Amino acid sequence: TMSLTTEEKEHECEPSSNDVLLMKVREQMDNYGIDALVVPTADPHLSEYVSDAFSRRAYLTGFDGSAGTALVTKDNAYLWTDSRYWNQANLQLDSSRWTLMKERLETTPTIPQFVSDLAKTKFNHKTSEVAEPFRLGIDPFVHPASFAKEVETEFKKVFDTLDQENSEEEKNNENLGDCSKFALIDTLDNLPSKEHNLVDLVWGDARPAVPTSPFRVHPIMYAGTSAKDKVSDIITQMKSKSATLSVFSALDDIAYMFNIRATGDVFSCPVGIAYATTAIKNDGSSETKIYCHPDKTKSSDIQSHFAQEGIEIAPYEDIVPYIQTHIQETTKPKVWLDKSHSNYAISRIIPSKCLIDEQNAIVPMKACKNKQELDGMRKAHIHDGAAFAIFASWLENEIVVNKKKISEVEIDLVLTGERAKQPGFVEVSFPTIAGVGANGAIIHYSAQENELMKYLDTNQPILIDSGGQYEYGTTDVTRTLHFGTDDQIKDDFKDAYTRVLKGHIGLDSMIFPEGTPGFVVDVYARQHLWGVGKDYGHGTGHGVGAALNVHEGPMSISPRFGNKEGLKEGMVLSNEPGYYEDGNFGVRIENLLEIVEKNVGSSPSEDKKASQKKFLCFKRLTMIPIQKNLIKLELMTQQELDWIDSYHNEVYEKVSPLVEDGSAAKLWLQKSCSKILRK
Repeated sequence: TMSLTTEEKEHECEPSSNDVLLMKVREQMDNYGIDALVVPTADPHLSEYVSDAFSRRAYLTGFDGSAGTALVTKDNAYLWTDSRYWNQANLQLDSSRWTLMKERLETTPTIPQFVSDLAKTKFNHKTSEVAEPFRLGIDPFVHPASFAKEVETEFKKVFDTLDQENSEEEKNNENLGDCSKFALIDTLDNLPSKEHNLVDLVWGDARPAVPTSPFRVHPIMYAGTSAKDKVSDIITQMKSKSATLSVFSALDDIAYMFNIRATGDVFSCPVGIAYATTAIKNDGSSETKIYCHPDKTKSSDIQSHFAQEGIEIAPYEDIVPYIQTHIQETTKPKVWLDKSHSNYAISRIIPSKCLIDEQNAIVPMKACKNKQELDGMRKAHIHDGAAFAIFASWLENEIVVNKKKISEVEIDLVLTGERAKQPGFVEVSFPTIAGVGANGAIIHYSAQENELMKYLDTNQPILIDSGGQYEYGTTDVTRTLHFGTDDQIKDDFKDAYTRVLKGHIGLDSMIFPEGTPGFVVDVYARQHLWGVGKDYGHGTGHGVGAALNVHEGPMSISPRFGNKEGLKEGMVLSNEPGYYEDGNFGVRIENLLEIVEKNVGSSPSEDKKASQKKFLCFKRLTMIPIQKNLIKLELMTQQELDWIDSYHNEVYEKVSPLVEDGSAAKLWLQKSCSKILRK
């Protein structure tokens, strides 16, 4: 099946078909008086991964990386994407039609800056006093409110400079007084469909249907708290802010709030497409609704779950009218909505005097896992460890004993196949990254049977970043392996591997006060690389959901000190320092960690007032050995070597009962977890 999808993708990217596509899109732009059209990657819930129905940017450009935004004008077409995807974009874009805009380079303007320049050019070339303003077309359902605001700010900025350039008499002419006569955002509300989307008019019946995978109940034994209790917690918080309505758009927030999951709407994420609201009415009573396609709630299990938890089911399209009605009919309406996680179509209908624009009530609840959620996460990681042991023993045998070369695609299939044999496995938690040699240096590499794909042998390392969604938990782990003999393993690789491992241990061993922001501890993961003038370009840790999305906010561990979210007990984060040498190799070592309370102080009877602060530390969830013969022992301290021994001891204790006695996997586990030989 892999090669088939690759062929399909190549077929989609034929230059001739892209020409026709752009021509048809421009015809529609002309019909609706649009000067430029923005086509982002997002769905109406601003999800990280989107279903095929919302892959409009991939359809239009032929570039299918997970991040990127297209802009089509009357004569040109542009794609903005970040450095992870420049190589892929160069391969997939038809360069005679598309210009790659390299995001975050000093020389690359943002889309709002770029379209403001286009508006200025149009304005300067206008033939009459009453020329039409520059119109930027956007689908309000797939942009956050912040995007519209950035565009309007840039329009105003450029407009103000034009205003100054014009003489006094022209100013009195009043033609310039209003920025909307210069440039404006057109949200395409007059399209013949409900969709607001020009690309859909061109895509027509060939557009994949929006998925309607059924919801299933996430059992209380895994959820730990009932939906009813979560909702009453939300209502308490609403009252403290005088909010009369809370609006939820993020799919994982809704899955968490209602204790429901779905498979098939969004690849690798156990969520379903829906909105939710909780309202406090004029008479003080409350109502909570989920807005989704009727096929999602057909099962009697879900029907009775919603009835029991006091949740009403409404049509997906009702979200906007419901908010409008609430604002009209409520005595003092106050809508609590996080604009950065809500689409513009929803946020634009709320008058600013009625808006509470803050992080919603679910995000911090979801971030701190309860006992049942953590039990499920621990269980998932032990099963994941067993699957990895079976896979790794097979791989080592193929490469070392059978002297085979194994493709990255086969490695992915076999590893996923072993996970699938574990109880409660649902699907992978993100597309597997299996990169041999130089491919390991491509941070978001995904192997397909094409000219980039490599085969693993004893001469080069492999970086494998993979994970599983189980009914009771979510995993995400990276190991860097090398099956060569000592003289095949290069010294610079071992040096980088050891420094990454030292950083991994450094962060893992931290003790810190509750509420410490993630960026404060980030340096512990980088210090041994920094010491030799090396670094890595990604964050060190992201939050992870409990049987939910593998990337979860609001917390992170990264050098971006904009994220001031404090670390708290019950959070689950990744610890994944790395090092990448372009064209050569990549190293990353990743475990998931839970945050637990640490009793510090010399004796329990010590005066508590002296240390009123609550201190925290990390506890490892991932139960997979770290390859020992890649470590340069002379760089390691005794404490770091003790850490490895104690980790491997714990891995063996927890995972070996799940692996058959006398099996290759058991032998691999014994060897991999044996005490490290010290110099």
